[in-house]
Amino acid sequence: MLIYLLRRIIGAIPTVLGVALITFLLFNLVGGDPTYQMLGKHATAQQVAELRHEYGFDQPLITQFVDYLRQIVTFDFGRSYATKQQISAMISNGIGPSLTLAIPAFFVTTILAVVIALVVSYFRGRWVDKLGVVVCVVGMSLPSLAFILFGQYILAYQLGWFPISGWDNDFSDRWQYIAMPMLIWVLVSLGYDVRFFRTAILEETGQDYVRTARAKGLAEKVVFFKHVLKNSMVPIVTNVVLEIPLLVLGAFLLEGFFGIPGLGSITIDAVHNSDLPVLKAMTTLTSLLMIFGNLATDVVYTLVDPRVSLK
Repeated sequence: MLIYLLRRIIGAIPTVLGVALITFLLFNLVGGDPTYQMLGKHATAQQVAELRHEYGFDQPLITQFVDYLRQIVTFDFGRSYATKQQISAMISNGIGPSLTLAIPAFFVTTILAVVIALVVSYFRGRWVDKLGVVVCVVGMSLPSLAFILFGQYILAYQLGWFPISGWDNDFSDRWQYIAMPMLIWVLVSLGYDVRFFRTAILEETGQDYVRTARAKGLAEKVVFFKHVLKNSMVPIVTNVVLEIPLLVLGAFLLEGFFGIPGLGSITIDAVHNSDLPVLKAMTTLTSLLMIFGNLATDVVYTLVDPRVSLK
């Protein structure tokens, strides 16, 4: 396992370099000169030259790229154009609120999705299955903004069950502010997860070993819960583990609408302010999380299915 991990980590280095190169080109070439965005179109040539020297924009591209690689290694992306804060400190402060919302919502969604998928799969073709599929499709078809507006207007404003928005730095008091965002997160994510898990489970029911188990006289519940569920866990785990890296970023719309000072809100503010260093840092962070999330998925395979070997 250790040798496999070392080989995968070494193999991920070219991927990280490729992602870093693409990100650098997008922000430094396609995005144009950020000095005019910071100073405005009426800036003098001297102001532009001073600012370009201050941020190193007058350096050769290869020098800027090496500096960007140093930022990735040290996780020091400089200061925000808009707030003048250290970006690493902004990210550190935003991780807590994002995870406070994301972790409970993720676990509740995953558990509910697996349970519901098992129920509708067990009653395949019956009214329970058909109703579940219809509800999932409807939930997937509605945009998350519709759930947010419904929650804020009906549940919060009209009924007063939740605060409309806000945040409390006290850990014990912030739950009233994340209850409704967490509920919306679950409702938005549940439809897709149930459909995916149901498909993974039903694919296993048509395998030869299932027909053999039934031919031997095993009870349907034993076949379904002992054999089918166990073998369908590989695609389910793949989907779940790949979602874990994105939990750090939280949900952009939820954090923005409900005033949660997480990484999603930081990213939205950076987009509004054309804060390129923050956007570059968040893009890099997302890419790194996805790369190592894929590595974690391969490792979890062996824990779920002993037939999978790491080579």
